[in-house]
Amino acid sequence: MVKQKKSKKSKYEYVDANQRYRKRVKGPDGKFVALYGKTPGELTEKIHLFQQEMEDMPDPTDPLVNDYIDHWFRLNTGGLTEETRNSYKSVIDLHIKPFTEGKPMSSIYPNDIKIIIAAVANKSETIHNTTFMLLKRIFTAAFENGIISENPCPVMHNGGNEPPEKTALNNAQIKTLLNAIKDCPPYLFCLLGLYAGLRTEEILGLKWDCVHLNEPPHIDVRRACRFKNSKPEVTERLKSKAARRTIPIPNQLVDCLKAEKERSTSEYVVHAPSGEPLSKTQFRRLWTYVERRKAKDRVYYRYANGTKTAFKVEAKLGTKAKRGGYTYCIDFEVTPHILRHTYITNLLLGGVDIKTVQYLAGHEKSKTTLEIYSHLTYNQPEELHKKINAAF
Repeated sequence: MVKQKKSKKSKYEYVDANQRYRKRVKGPDGKFVALYGKTPGELTEKIHLFQQEMEDMPDPTDPLVNDYIDHWFRLNTGGLTEETRNSYKSVIDLHIKPFTEGKPMSSIYPNDIKIIIAAVANKSETIHNTTFMLLKRIFTAAFENGIISENPCPVMHNGGNEPPEKTALNNAQIKTLLNAIKDCPPYLFCLLGLYAGLRTEEILGLKWDCVHLNEPPHIDVRRACRFKNSKPEVTERLKSKAARRTIPIPNQLVDCLKAEKERSTSEYVVHAPSGEPLSKTQFRRLWTYVERRKAKDRVYYRYANGTKTAFKVEAKLGTKAKRGGYTYCIDFEVTPHILRHTYITNLLLGGVDIKTVQYLAGHEKSKTTLEIYSHLTYNQPEELHKKINAAF
């Protein structure tokens, strides 16, 4: 039974059952919370602390920006690859959250967004565009869900440093590359990039059941291999719907695949010694066969008496390496992506129409193919000269 203590000095209820003073105060959710104290003074102090916590507590209808970003990230990135998720999280942590720390959503205005974008203006075009894309998606979601009354993100604008233009390999360079690694592990990988235009993850996930060597020879792109903590994971989840395609393959690749299939004991076309798909570390080792044959300066380190000393070795074109017996013969840039870049470039230079190139490349939009590759067809002076003469 609750009795009001007769003492005129007390302004709180006194509860006989637990011999405490009690006061009901409104909590953050609008419901009343009972606070107790042995004495009126103790209860007064508890009420004061509770009210202070209430003042410091963020408004549930106006959350802190960084808390909302974490909530948005959990809800909207579940279907992405681990690589893409990590990339987005890195951009958020490095280029967005430092500018929004401690701020509620309602306090973000267009100028705040412009400050964040200005900070990545000198970064790569990819970082700039990803930063803006994430801001746009985060604040659009907040606006659509009634968290904010206006969307502070301005219209997208260009910015960031454009990546250096990739140069496709010419016929002489293709020949040099393939001769250099003729009997080495990356030979088939390079052929699949040069003559089928497969992405790296598509090559590493390719199984023999998708390689058809009878007429007409072709490859079905149905799987991709991605790395999780350096371990390979092969799934049927491709980069996009357009990545699922059937690619006719030329004789140069057909002959090599036939020879490889006869001696292969693995279900994978490019595989580890165990027959399993390559791990991230194994793929890096595979590509070192190409890197070692490049004519360039190399820096090595020696340790003597606990001291680390750097020394440079000049690998001149045409000379032989002291170990391995191979010749330094590659004096041009070559990466796994440049192999695919070369394939698409050669399709365009061969007169293949843009929609067909789009399909074979696995691009979702022809705009991507046009923006990235079509300008290459105009960088051939001798071809332009022939076209001009033919026109007039």
